[in-house]
This record gives sequence, structure tokens and C-alpha cells, in this order.
Amino acid sequence: MTTMAAEPLLAADSTESPSEMRRHELAAFLRSRRERITPEQVGLVRGRRRRTPGLRREEVAQLSAVGVTWYTWLEQARDIQVSAQVLDALARALLLDFALAAAPDPAPGTECPTVTPALRTMLEQLDPIPACVQNSRYDVLAYNRTYSRLLCDLDALPPEDRNCLLLAFTHDDWRASIVDLPEVTRMMAAKVRASMAGHLAEPAWKALLHRLETRSPEFREVWERHEVVDQKGRTKYIRNARVGLLHVEHTNLWLGPASGPRLVSYPPVDEETRTRLERLHRIALAAEPK
Repeated sequence: MTTMAAEPLLAADSTESPSEMRRHELAAFLRSRRERITPEQVGLVRGRRRRTPGLRREEVAQLSAVGVTWYTWLEQARDIQVSAQVLDALARALLLDFALAAAPDPAPGTECPTVTPALRTMLEQLDPIPACVQNSRYDVLAYNRTYSRLLCDLDALPPEDRNCLLLAFTHDDWRASIVDLPEVTRMMAAKVRASMAGHLAEPAWKALLHRLETRSPEFREVWERHEVVDQKGRTKYIRNARVGLLHVEHTNLWLGPASGPRLVSYPPVDEETRTRLERLHRIALAAEPK
């Protein structure tokens, strides 16, 4: 897929209203998903003279029990009313869940809760298990000593650059630490797209996307896939430059709504990783200013 000539996905100075942004995001998302689902995946027979690689609009409408004209308007970002029942039918037809069309954030534009002293103490107590507090935009709000050296030297970065998505697409040390980088960056972008549904008009979200669009052709290609996934923990490998390969369990502890801030930790899966994390913790402590 060629991406160099693509228009900005969500320009930082966009004048669209939140409802207009949501409609255009949903329209692009629908088209992307429809074009990537084969007739066989939804129980339809592929005709010999078929030119469309994915589903036709009329097929999606038929599978969802909605009118073809109405569905076409939806893909054209028309200002029409969409019920939860219809969205559910479309989601089943396109084999997905609709995050972009979900109810808006009940408190859009509000900041993530302040990281309290008690929460900072919890992070410290988790050492040598790497842990941090992230918001749904992947900003790192606070972290312990082991996490500070897990993927790169986080202390060396200005606070505005401590964003996991930005680092995963643009920071050489961070990228070198990630095993299976293409899959990880794809999943991260999909998670951010899911979280973005209630924040389309917020300046911080638009600024992050603008930075990624301008600095990473790889991000633009991944973002145009319009994938959406939920936040889920999983086992992963991290290639740390100081202590070697780490096998950890990525866990999320939500500190509020599922779209809000979370405590992210990386407990070791095996004893060798535990030993290496203890060594990494000692390295991080030794690097602290005296």
C-alpha cells in the first residue's frame, strides 16, 4: 500500500465538529472493513464475475437487514441517526465491535486523574517488576526504576515524548527492544483507535496523531487499516540491551473506566527473567543521580 501521498488522517488544526469527525472516522472504518472481508467469511457464495475484492454495500445491507441507501449514506458520512440495534447488526455482519460509534465520552476533554503519592509508592513497591501508569493515549504518566530502563532510557526523554505509541514508531532503542515489532505496533495502533472514539476533538489526541503522521510512514500505513481491538494483557518478549531477553506477562489494572488510565506491569514468566529484572533494577538504581 502506498501511503506517501495520503492526506493527513486527523490534522491538528481540523475545524470539524466532534460529531463530524466521528461520522468520517466511522465511514472510513466501515469501508475499510467491508473491503477486507471475503464473501466466504460471512457465508456468501463468490460469483465468477465478481470484481469487488471484499463485500459489496448491498451485501452488507442484506446481512444487517438495513436499506442499501441508508448504509451507503453511512459510508458517505451523512448526518443520519444510527441506533444501537443497527450498529450491533452491522458489527455482526462485518465481524467486529464498534468502538468508533459507541456512546461519547461522558466527560470529554477532562484530564486523567493525578498520579497520587500512594500510587507512586505502589509503583516503587513493585520493583523489580517493571510498572508504569499510562492513559488510553499511551502517555506514560509515572513509572518505577525498572521500567525506566526496560525499553529505553526513559529518564533521558522529555515528558512530552514519553508516549509508548510514539516511541514504538520513532525511537530506535525502543523499537530494537520489541520482539515481533510489526505485530506489536499494529496492535498498539488498533488499541489507540479504539480508545480514540470518545476523544476525537481533543487537542492532545489530534497533536499525537499529527506527530505520528508526519514522522512515521509506517504509522500512516498501519493507521489506514482501520483496525480496532480492546486492551488485553498477554505474554510477550522484550529484548533488553542490558540484561538480555525477558519473558513477561503484560497486565493491565484499570484505575477508572476501561478507556481511562491503567497501571501496566510486566511480571516475569520464569525464574531467569526474574533474575534479569532484578539485575536491571540494580542498573537503574545505580544510574540515579547521587
